[in-house]
Amino acid sequence: MSPLKAAALFLLGIVLLFPHKLVAQEQLSLEEAIRIGLQNNYDIQIANRQEAIAGNNVTRGNAGFLPNVDARGSRTFTENNSRQSFQTGPDRTRNGASSNNLNYSVNLNWTIFDGLGMFINYERLKALEKSGQLITRETVQNTLASISDNYFEVVRQSKKMQAIEDAIAISQARVEIAQAQYEVGVSAKVEILRAQVDFNTDRSELLVQQEALQNAKINLNQLLSRDPDIDFLVTDSIVVDPSLTYGNADAGMFANNPVLQRLKLNQQIANLDIKAIRASRLPVVSIVSAYNFNRSENEPLNEFSPLFNQNRGHNYGLTVNLPIFNGFNLNRQAQNARINLETADLEYQRQQNQLESALARAYSQYSNRLQLLELEESNLALAQENADIALERYRLGLLTAIELREAQRNQLVAENRLIDIQYQAKAAETELKRISSTLLRDTQK
Repeated sequence: MSPLKAAALFLLGIVLLFPHKLVAQEQLSLEEAIRIGLQNNYDIQIANRQEAIAGNNVTRGNAGFLPNVDARGSRTFTENNSRQSFQTGPDRTRNGASSNNLNYSVNLNWTIFDGLGMFINYERLKALEKSGQLITRETVQNTLASISDNYFEVVRQSKKMQAIEDAIAISQARVEIAQAQYEVGVSAKVEILRAQVDFNTDRSELLVQQEALQNAKINLNQLLSRDPDIDFLVTDSIVVDPSLTYGNADAGMFANNPVLQRLKLNQQIANLDIKAIRASRLPVVSIVSAYNFNRSENEPLNEFSPLFNQNRGHNYGLTVNLPIFNGFNLNRQAQNARINLETADLEYQRQQNQLESALARAYSQYSNRLQLLELEESNLALAQENADIALERYRLGLLTAIELREAQRNQLVAENRLIDIQYQAKAAETELKRISSTLLRDTQK
């Protein structure tokens, strides 16, 4: 089979395996991916709704400032059979004596003093609302980092596929050269077979790489909460910002990191819980008032039973509830509240230590990858030049097929190494910005 026929069959196989490639593909930039993710991502949508609940809870009524007013009513019907015996008279029997009763009331209960507990509770609700906002911000930030990493993973796999396609072009040229040399009698058929084997090996690597690229696209589509079968072409390349410094990232982490800010709020909430327990030791003063109406109509069981009875009126006053002894439960709750405060302090310190360690690791990788990036760019330029020279020398019969293949593989390895270093440097840059909470700010520029 001629090399042209082999190439034609190979392209036909690609069409059959990946028919969707024939359809015009979506052009997807990083900015557009982030826009779609912020709008559709399920984690962000859930966090937004939880934040809305926390915001709805911040009301004076929920904190206990406002009175409780309720209305109650009942209407009952009864039917009685009775039999009465007396010492001085005959027995009395009455069957089917009916009665009906109507009752309704409106009641007011308004706590006007509870040891300032309602004020403490209102502050706690506002702290929980702010905590919900920070959770949303943290979710958005983490989602942005994941979208960025997955987007550039698609870029990485696309560039690796392009590198393999370049290697296939060299392998195909080698097959054609070997075929031409064999036809003029300056080469053995074994060279054609060896070149064809290497050509097929590269094609096999391309199919494997296409699978890796497709999986990367599926992962990004999942983050964007859309159909995993949507195909697209990434338009952005991997460009690493070399200007990040450790000091700026460290300062930004303490000032802006939503996780640390939320744990700081947990400390405030724990303090409020201690104050709330102290407030519960004080008396609770409430205003109470009620309007009552009661009416009953009865068939008399005897001469002393009323036929009709109605009462209505209102009452008002103050109630005072002073806790004196409740089995030392308040002491227990106060001790637990102090322990919770200590726990909140420890959680803050633990998270701070973890973030400092993560920041140090990310910056170490970032600075290391910047150095490797410069080195690998130089290596790739050398490998490409070497491969070009090797192909020309092979074409002139001055280089063996094994030496050409080695030069070709060296170029592919250098390209893959550079692509991986670019991705790792970008991922480290994204992690630095995530920890220092500048990722969202930079995205919105």
